[in-house]
Amino acid sequence: MKSGSVYLDNCVTSPMAPEVLQAMLPYFSERFWFPGSFYSTAESTNEALSGFAHTIAEAIGAQADEIHFTAGGTIANNIAIKGIAGAAKKGHVICSVVDYPDLLTNAAWLEKQGFEVSYLSADSEASIDLAALKQAIRPDTFLFMTTIVNHVVGTIQPMKEISEILKAADHKIYFHADAGQAFGKMPLAVDDYGIDTMSISAHKIHGPQGIGALYQRKGVRVAQTIHGIKRADNLQPGGLSIALIAGFAKAVELNFADLLGSIRQLRELSDYLYERLLEKIDHIELNGPQGEGRAPHNINVSIDYIEGESIAMMLDMHGITVATGSACASQGLKASYVLMAIGKNHVQSHGSMKFTLSRYNTKAQIDFTVEKLAEITAELRKRSPLYNAIKNQEK
Repeated sequence: MKSGSVYLDNCVTSPMAPEVLQAMLPYFSERFWFPGSFYSTAESTNEALSGFAHTIAEAIGAQADEIHFTAGGTIANNIAIKGIAGAAKKGHVICSVVDYPDLLTNAAWLEKQGFEVSYLSADSEASIDLAALKQAIRPDTFLFMTTIVNHVVGTIQPMKEISEILKAADHKIYFHADAGQAFGKMPLAVDDYGIDTMSISAHKIHGPQGIGALYQRKGVRVAQTIHGIKRADNLQPGGLSIALIAGFAKAVELNFADLLGSIRQLRELSDYLYERLLEKIDHIELNGPQGEGRAPHNINVSIDYIEGESIAMMLDMHGITVATGSACASQGLKASYVLMAIGKNHVQSHGSMKFTLSRYNTKAQIDFTVEKLAEITAELRKRSPLYNAIKNQEK
């Protein structure tokens, strides 16, 4: 089977919907113009951008003028975090040890600039400690940031409870959310959660790579972090691809036409995958929560006594793409910092496999994947002295 025939790494990027490509094509050819004023081509692009922003805003319960197009979710996170900090000039920030690398690297940068940062711990299912959040708030705390859906184990953070804690403080604490794994996988009305800024990305929901957006609530001050001529957006000046923005809007339109139906489909697929894994492979453990506390597209398991890197490479030989550990922390075969933070050991981390599904996956693909995974697991465990010792004890 050719490479990528069964693609189960949709948390990193997802296949573009055919309708998205069709929506983009006119903006690569006859409608290539940048927005502007005084002439019809520029005004036409202004009108199109306004419509695209409205589509995306509607999906999160926002207003079109609260949407800023960016060159991806990482840029959106940087603009929000550095921008809010730049407006505050000094003070205290809170995040957690299981947050996405965008947030953690920005937190480290803030510390170098003289800000103080508190890092909350997480429980065994990667849910942040709410009592610790309450205790961490100080008179100079101006920002709390979180990853709505954990990028490794799929945990959905308790957003309403977090919002209530922040609102109960005796001063304003801005709430920034990374929604890279949450957008399109759960209802996300920004007012329900009291979110002030939020990053989203197109290529996680079958849109094009290289485009995202930042939601900025009206009245929230964000200092300028990127400087240059305004084309499509004031927070990210310079040229942004209108074609990519058009594709982004089409992907949102498709995904949110029946969001609950899409969520049900993904939940059914992920439940089926987990059931098949339990049927075919022994000594396997789910990482993160079961049920509604987990994003519908994510299944992360540790397969005891063998390494995930070996499994991933052998699955790849069968045309199956699956991640091991955290795709954003696996360079150099390092243990996943998220799995280690929730109490897993190095063996469990290195033996972890992360399957992330999309609407284009099928049960037939899952059956094929589990069949090959079971074969590979059996082969690798034959070479594992620890596994053979355990099996002998069980006899």
